[in-house]
Amino acid sequence: MEEIIKRIEELTAILKKANYEYYNLDNPTLTDQEYDKYLRELINLEEKYPEYQDPNSPTKRVGGEAIDKFVKVKHKIPMISLSNVFNEDEIQDFADRIKNAGFNPDYVCELKIDGLSVSLHYEHGKLVYAATRGDGVIGEDITHNVKTIKTVPLDLKKDIDIEVRGEIYMNKATLAKLNREREKNNEPKLQNVRNAAAGSIRQLDPKIAAKRHLDVWIYHLPNPLDYGIKTHKEALDFMRELGFKVNDASRYVSNLQGILEFIKEYTDKRNSLPYEIDGVVIKVNDINMQQELGSTVKYPRWATAYKFPAEEVLTKLKDIKFTVGRTGQVTPNAVLEPVLVMGSTISRATLHNEDYCIMKDLRIGDIVAIKKAGDVIPEVVEPKIERRIGTEVPFVMTMECPICGSSLVKKGNVDYFCVNDECPKKNIESLIHFASRNAMNIDGLGDEIIEDFYNEGFIKSIPDFYNLKKFQDNIIDLEGYGLKKVTNLLEAIENSKNNSLERLIFGLGISGIGAKNAKLLASRYNNIHNLENATYEELVEIRDIGDVLAKNIVNYFANPINISLINTLEDMGVNMDFIGSSVKENVNFSNKKFVLTGTISFMNRDEIKALIESYGGKSVDSVSKKTDVVIVGEAPGSKAVKAQELGIEIWNEEKFKEIVDSL
Repeated sequence: MEEIIKRIEELTAILKKANYEYYNLDNPTLTDQEYDKYLRELINLEEKYPEYQDPNSPTKRVGGEAIDKFVKVKHKIPMISLSNVFNEDEIQDFADRIKNAGFNPDYVCELKIDGLSVSLHYEHGKLVYAATRGDGVIGEDITHNVKTIKTVPLDLKKDIDIEVRGEIYMNKATLAKLNREREKNNEPKLQNVRNAAAGSIRQLDPKIAAKRHLDVWIYHLPNPLDYGIKTHKEALDFMRELGFKVNDASRYVSNLQGILEFIKEYTDKRNSLPYEIDGVVIKVNDINMQQELGSTVKYPRWATAYKFPAEEVLTKLKDIKFTVGRTGQVTPNAVLEPVLVMGSTISRATLHNEDYCIMKDLRIGDIVAIKKAGDVIPEVVEPKIERRIGTEVPFVMTMECPICGSSLVKKGNVDYFCVNDECPKKNIESLIHFASRNAMNIDGLGDEIIEDFYNEGFIKSIPDFYNLKKFQDNIIDLEGYGLKKVTNLLEAIENSKNNSLERLIFGLGISGIGAKNAKLLASRYNNIHNLENATYEELVEIRDIGDVLAKNIVNYFANPINISLINTLEDMGVNMDFIGSSVKENVNFSNKKFVLTGTISFMNRDEIKALIESYGGKSVDSVSKKTDVVIVGEAPGSKAVKAQELGIEIWNEEKFKEIVDSL
């Protein structure tokens, strides 16, 4: 528990400091992504261990305190902030919570402007004062500077007492112009539009604020029922009629799909807008429903903010661990403080090799930038050297295998290998690869099970898979294994003997040969022994093979141990021939590119992809102008929306089934 208490105290201190820097100094040292990450971690810990919660925890406050140079103003209605969601699943959870409370709402989606929140107060249609959010209860009087913003009306079109709320911001072009002028005057550049807007609005001299050409969007009426307004959409129209600048880029939507379509549209348009946005705000439209849903201490339950996924985020490099692959290659890996990158939580990332770590000057304890290469593989981009505090530990490449302790051997210019053929981890990784989905596809033999069986002595080499039956009674005695589970496993192993040759080639683990090239070789040579006798000169001429792979293939079959393995597997009844189906012609599939989105009830994704390929089509991951058909199942993602925008042919489940049934 000491560790939990320490972490709660540490997170509380980090967030309080960040709030002060952000709200009071306009000089944040944490990125929004880092702040969100720490806040979510603290919320989770406080929910799990409420007895250790700080009474003044940042989770119970909205922002920073009003600074002394401005008069403090108490908000008549608290200016609470919004909860954040980061992906489609969390948006779905938000909608589900509202439905589970007994409501079936429609929504209004708005752009989340990157600026500074403001409350404007009018009496008899005249601006009386303007205030910042502050801590949500007490804000700062910034009337003298707000009056310099030309889009803030000093007189409304009606004689009315009213409070409205919005966002003060600076356009991108304005920031660029200001920074050019500051550069000429040898002044430091303004960091970004949010800091520039906040810093400008807190100037004591309104002439300085006036020169910054700030702007405002008004988006919230705190007490709409007092004006007979029943929906948020009506409130936006009402404020527009009074003379306030209300963003037209808002949309009434009736369901979750509408929300996702709006998010997709403005994710694409984001960079073309003249102002910065960092997400989309989603609000229940019906005001009575809003009031019934109510709020927590900090957040309304009827609204949330979807934050655009950061393409590059910051986190701490906690450690560097070394792992051994099936070829014996030893790779450094980053152990990271868990962080959300493009919708998924990342806590590990490969560091590739010694040169990569040295070139980037990575040190344990660094704050590092992380991104997803190709939106899939997490990559450590760089350390933030300016964030170093002097306790970071420089990277040192290990010279010993982290598993067996053998001395490593450097092959080529950068890579180190464990050359001990008996290295347990190396052998385990080879076994895991052999049984994997794209190789022999032995259902029920996951990574942990293979490791358990290795440690129990049941499987020490590839042929041992096909002798596992003799350990049946021993396996049944293990915790978590019953007769049915073991019977199914042994049946899956037996069935794998009938796989087509390409699976065996891939499963053997020939260096550099992936599933695609394995199928190419299998279809060309038809039998493993034909491939065994292939020459370098012959192989190098095959498209997609080339010099390096040709050498790897020849070297593999030149090793008597590998030949013995193949002969043993053949004696055990493992198929050595290519039995893959030949490509059939079909006007619906041949030479077309397909994208799948959503769930098809009568076929899984792998089956659909196999079907497409068997008729000469190609399955791709993303929608583009080159896509021919998008197959749309239940609960599709944004790919369906993009297909509609590009005018690409769409097959729903009914049409797809009709085509499949006709084959």
